[in-house]
Formats: sequence, C-alpha cells, structure tokens
Amino acid sequence: MKKTRLVSLFVILAVFGSLLAACGQKESSSATASPAASAKATEAAKGAADLSGKKIALIMQFNTGTFSSQYVEGVKEQVEKLGGKVTVFVADTDLAKMASNLDAAINQKFDGILIDHGTAEALEAGVKKAVEKKIPVVSFDSILTVPGVTSLEQGDQKMAEATLEQLAKDAGGKGNIVKVWVAGFAPMERRQEAYQAFQKKYPDIKEVAAFGTAKDPALDTQTQMEAILKKYPNKGDITAVWAAWDEFAKGATRAIQQAGRTEIKVYGIDLSDEDLQLLQDPKSPWVASAAVDPKDIGRVQVRYLYQKLHGDQTPEKVVLDPVYVSREQLPKDKQVNTTQLSEYVKGWGGSQQGYTDWLKAAEKK
Repeated sequence: MKKTRLVSLFVILAVFGSLLAACGQKESSSATASPAASAKATEAAKGAADLSGKKIALIMQFNTGTFSSQYVEGVKEQVEKLGGKVTVFVADTDLAKMASNLDAAINQKFDGILIDHGTAEALEAGVKKAVEKKIPVVSFDSILTVPGVTSLEQGDQKMAEATLEQLAKDAGGKGNIVKVWVAGFAPMERRQEAYQAFQKKYPDIKEVAAFGTAKDPALDTQTQMEAILKKYPNKGDITAVWAAWDEFAKGATRAIQQAGRTEIKVYGIDLSDEDLQLLQDPKSPWVASAAVDPKDIGRVQVRYLYQKLHGDQTPEKVVLDPVYVSREQLPKDKQVNTTQLSEYVKGWGGSQQGYTDWLKAAEKK
C-alpha cells in the first residue's frame, strides 16, 4: 500500500514538474520571440529620448525669394517634429558676415549646425572648429570637404541638362538665347558645366547676352532684361532665356510680359509656390523648370544632422534627385502649389532620404 502511494506521488510530481517546465519554456519563448523587434523598439525609444530639446543653428548666405523661405519652412518643420528649435542666421550675401555667424553659433554652443550655401574659403575654418568641438555640421550647396561633414546638393547638372535639352528641342536646335547666371556659388558653377557642354553640342544656338547678380536678383534681372529687349526689338531676335535660378526666371518673365514679347520662352531652375503661379499662367513665357521640392531639401538636411547627433554614420555627400516640371503637366482649371504638385508630377516631394525608423519613432514621441 505504501509502495503504491509512493509511486502515485512520484507520478503526480513528475507530471506537475513537466507542466511547470512547459509553462516556463512557453514564457521564455514568448519573451524572446522577436529579438529584432525588441532591439528596434529599444533603439527607437533611445533615439527619441536623446534628441528632444536640441538647439539647431541654420547659417544662411542669403534668404531671398520664396524658394529660400520654403526651404527654411522645411528645416523648421522637421526640427520641430523632433522636439528641437531652430535659430536662423542670415548674412545677406556677405560671406564675412556668414563666417562671423558661424563662429557665433559655435560660441553659443548650439547642438547642431546647418549651413546653406557659402564657400569653402569663408567657412572651412569655422566648420573645422565646430567639428573639433563635437558639434555636427550638415551643409547644403556649399563646396566643403571637411572630414565628418555631410554635404547635400540638388543634382544641379541634371537640372541644367533637362531644361537646356528642352530649350534646344523647342527651338529646333538653332536660335539666339540669353543666359541669366552668376558665378561664385557652388550650384551655379555645377549648372555652368552643363551649359558649357550644351554650347558645344548645339553650335547653332547662339548666346547673345549673359548677366546675373545675387543682390536683388529678380528686380535686377527684370531691369537688365528690359534693356536687352530694347537692344533686340524684333520678334525672332531672341528665341529663349535660360535662367539658372528661379529668381532670375521671375525677373526675366516679368520683363518679357511687360514688353509684350511672349514669343520668347523662359526655362528656369528651382520651383516655389510663387513660381508655379507664373508657370501655370498661359500668357506667361516661363514654360518649364527643373527642381527639387525646397521643403524636402530642408527636411532631408535636418534628418542627416539628427543622425549625426544620434551617433549614426552618415555619407559625405547626398545628392537629391530633381524633377522636370512643364506647363503641360499642370492642370488648366485650377492653381496648384508645391504641396499638391506630386498629384501631377511624378517624383515631386515626399522624399524619404535620411528618414530612419528611429527618426520616425522620435517624431511620434
């Protein structure tokens, strides 16, 4: 009898032990079912916690026109989504002032620095100082080759090539053109390379005038274009205007409209809400432009800066893909803005470049 009870007790204990082991195993497997997901969640939470409250300096060579204002909007939007604050320093095209603004941002101990335009000669010393002090730097349209700095550009040669090729096609490979361009800016120099190749490719397209200034660009272009139209008063004297900046395109467009010379077509680079109004106007000579969404440029630049703040490895160079936008692509019955442009032009806006999972998690937090 005692033996039977002992055997029964042993069986019960064995079964109970098996059940406990099974439960423990189930709980253990449940807890470690997705280690990758757990790690991802932990990283996202860490990123969100580390990034809030950052002070970001935006050092600009100039802040002229709607393109620049929309670029600044993109910067502020992305920083604010991440819980930070932006302070904008504008140099009004004065490179010495821009260098001084950069030094001020370093001395005021900003957490990160964004640079818009400028030159290596003016900025390299200050950028190196920032890097030495562990302040991350991301530049846009600046010729900077400082180790540790990520540089963004728009694919300027692609933009120039797209507009120039369409100009040549519309002109039948011959005619007289005006170039509005200014030296001394990284994007302009890259666009000029494409223009020089265009001149070799189309020898029957002659440049009859070339000018441009970064100071009051739209107004100055309008004034100078008015003088050129008086110099070439007959229809057919000028076939087209190629403008290497949307501010130049606006000025040329207004001069041509006021002179009643709308047989002259304008091809531009860059695009803003104000530009779209002119592009959609059937009476406007501005027929096409190549561009990157200016708000996207600001957003992407901020994302790479925050990657640096998070300790991520970032590339030295980031090229944003431009798109070609013509009047034919746009609706005739309503005015659109750059936010709506993606409905009509494939590839416009909504860039996901530099948008990591932990950044998205940080935005939600």
